[in-house]
Amino acid sequence: MRDNYDRRRTSVITWLISLVVAVFVIQSVLTRLSGMRFGLESALGLSPFALRSGHLWTLLTYGFLHDTGNLLQVIGYLLVVFFIGREVLPILGTRRFVGFYAAALVAGGLFWSAVHWRGPEVLLGASAAVSALVILYACFFPNREITLLLFFVLPVNIKPKIVAYVMIAVDLCGFVFYEVLGATSPFGSAAHSAHLGGMAAGWVYFRYLHDARWGINRQEADIELPRWMGQKDAAKSPPPPYSVNMGDRGHLRAEVDRILDKINSDGFGSLSAAEKKVLDEARDLIGRR
Repeated sequence: MRDNYDRRRTSVITWLISLVVAVFVIQSVLTRLSGMRFGLESALGLSPFALRSGHLWTLLTYGFLHDTGNLLQVIGYLLVVFFIGREVLPILGTRRFVGFYAAALVAGGLFWSAVHWRGPEVLLGASAAVSALVILYACFFPNREITLLLFFVLPVNIKPKIVAYVMIAVDLCGFVFYEVLGATSPFGSAAHSAHLGGMAAGWVYFRYLHDARWGINRQEADIELPRWMGQKDAAKSPPPPYSVNMGDRGHLRAEVDRILDKINSDGFGSLSAAEKKVLDEARDLIGRR
């Protein structure tokens, strides 16, 4: 074993879940102390008044505060972050995953703020980022069958793209009828506009940023705009200034180790076309043994 091999680090998903749980516990404790909970929410929660006052950090911090009276909702958010996050994290890499999560919160917060600009409401919760993760997962794996527990009892097999379509339809209807037209919502204080902003961020990242910048070779997702609105093919990566002697097992092993270290630190999306080719050739070489 190599002495300089990177030790396995705590996943960013673990840190994210731990942060949400810690903040929720703090909120719950402050709820028992008269008035202190509302001071925390007014300082870190998102509201049009906070933005007009220059509190731009609330576009991020609101995603780590939740309604302490709705524990089931918080558990649902964390389950989505855990199960979907661990699927997309190897594709995005740690830094891109953190950036994506933050951008989804900001996008959802901005859209919600624009809709409620003249209102006194305060937005809490990670629903925008969670919605973005669901859409991104559906774009990466539109036809992969997943099992959902309906009412936590009945298992139902469904494809991610169907889940995405249902979410979009529900939130569009909720946005139009309950947030724009002002009807009474059966979903309570659900922020449909924040959900839609997060979904848009997830789709925009997949369609225009992920493919264009890092060019992962995969099939087109079923969730996409018409072809005339699509992007042009990303430019191919230039050939590297080196070559690997596939006949020398020592050189091959060293190059594969370097590529695997790169995947571990930055995700599969950081690989160039030449590095992916080396992995394919190494796999074929091992298969012929």
